[in-house]
Parts: sequence; structure tokens; C-alpha cells
Amino acid sequence: MQESGTIKLFKRGPTAELRAFILVLLALVLLVVDARWPVLQPARQAISVVIYPFQRAMLAPRDAVERVRNWTDAAAVAQQEKEALQRQRIELAQISTHAAQLAAENEQLRRLLSVADAVVQPSVAVEVLYEPSNAFSHHLVFNKGSSSGIRAGMPVIDVGGIVGQIVRVTPFTSEAALLTDDKVSIPVQVLRNGLRLIAFGGAMSDKVEVRYLSADVDLTPGDKLITSGIGGLFPAGLSVASVDLVERDAASGFAKAVATPFSHPERHRHFLVLRVDIRAGENTQEGGQHDAQAE
Repeated sequence: MQESGTIKLFKRGPTAELRAFILVLLALVLLVVDARWPVLQPARQAISVVIYPFQRAMLAPRDAVERVRNWTDAAAVAQQEKEALQRQRIELAQISTHAAQLAAENEQLRRLLSVADAVVQPSVAVEVLYEPSNAFSHHLVFNKGSSSGIRAGMPVIDVGGIVGQIVRVTPFTSEAALLTDDKVSIPVQVLRNGLRLIAFGGAMSDKVEVRYLSADVDLTPGDKLITSGIGGLFPAGLSVASVDLVERDAASGFAKAVATPFSHPERHRHFLVLRVDIRAGENTQEGGQHDAQAE
């Protein structure tokens, strides 16, 4: 005979509130036990060993991103350091060049001061502002003018000797024609024998010529030409040029000499303008012209 009974549709057990209370109580007990006694330390270590591979697997994407970020940051820092070193190298090169330039200018200024002490005439130190771009003339523009006592006709010198002559003056600037310019002619004499001549510019860019010589003139390569002082504008005894060659034309009976100036205006920025008496020089030249006309 079969046993009769009711069908159990739902499993009966502790309520959810009771289970939650038991779990909370168990957690509190474990916290107290773990804090006061090391009995759970082996279990903790075992659990750590088991879950360590999973921890590493979960952290692998973060570590990969961190490595890539560190590599890019290191590359950026290296690039910045490279650029900074390059800028520093350029700046140091500029500073070195500027220091060398200042040293050269100081040396040239010291030589100019010695020249200024040697000449009798008062002088004005000038600096080049710019060089006019003109293929048919050789001029320099200086940073001082009539307000500093500079007048047209005054000679310009450097440590080598005559550089040129002032041809145009404004209150604050002045323009000089160089010794090799076709507007400049200087009375000179040969230091060896005192022969008086006239040196002209304009034939070649870096040379001066002595023209209208007799074929038997006592002039040889290597002779030094200095200012003769005739005319009153260029003081006597200043170095002008060294004779390179003498061209003698037996057919015409004339000769011509080519000389290289001692001055180097292309190498320097500072020069001296000799404040000679322009009116006295003009009077001397006019007197010479009257004497020539009378003869």
C-alpha cells in the first residue's frame, strides 16, 4: 500500500535575514580572530598564491599601457634634451664668436689709440654704420657727423695708414670715399728717396695707381709711399701704399705704378677721422692753382 503525503513545492530553510545575520557575525568573528591571533595566516597565504596568477592577468593591460607611456615619455624627454643641447651649442658658438669679435675690436681700438697718440692733429673715433651697395664707388658711412666736428675733406685713417677722405657730412653721420675710390687722390712721396707723386684710386678695387710718371722715374717694386703733406689736407708721414709693380712704356716715354694700400677698411669697424684745418688746406690748394696759372 503506497504512502500518502503532500508534495513539497518549496524548500524550507533559514530566512534570508537570518543568513545575513549569521554571515555578518561570522565576518566579525574572523576580523577579530585575524586581528588578535595569526591562526588565519596560512589560509591567507594559500589564497594569495591561488589568486596571484589572476591578479597578474588582470593587471597585464595596465602594465602594458604603463610601459608604452614610459617609453613615449622617455623618447619625448630625450628629444627635448637633444633640442636643448643643440640650442645651447648654438648659443655657446655665438657667444664664442661674439667674444672673439670683441677681442679683435678691442685689439684694433688699442692700436687706434696708439695711432691717435702718434698723430699731432686731433681726431674723432668713428664706427661704420653700413657700406653703400654701389659697384662704381667704394664708400663707408660712419656714425658721427658735423655735430662731432667732422667736415668734408678730412682724412680717415686706421692702424695701417690712410683709409680715405670724408666726402659728405650730415649732423649725425658722415660718408667717406676709400683710398681706392676714383674720387680720391693723395699727394704722396717715396720714403726711400723723397720723390713726390700723386696716388689715384678707381682703376682696381683694391689697388691705387701712381700715374703720369717719366719712364726713367726712380721707383721700384717694394717702395713705400707715404703722405707728403702737400695741400694741407693729409698730414705728412702717414702710410699710404706699397708699390707692387712699375709699368714703363718706352714708346710713349711715360710710366705707371700700381700699389697696394696698407689700410684694410674691409677688416675693421672703427677708424679715426683727423680734424685737420679744412680752410687752410683749401687755401693752400687755391694758392697752388694761382701759382700754376701765373706760370
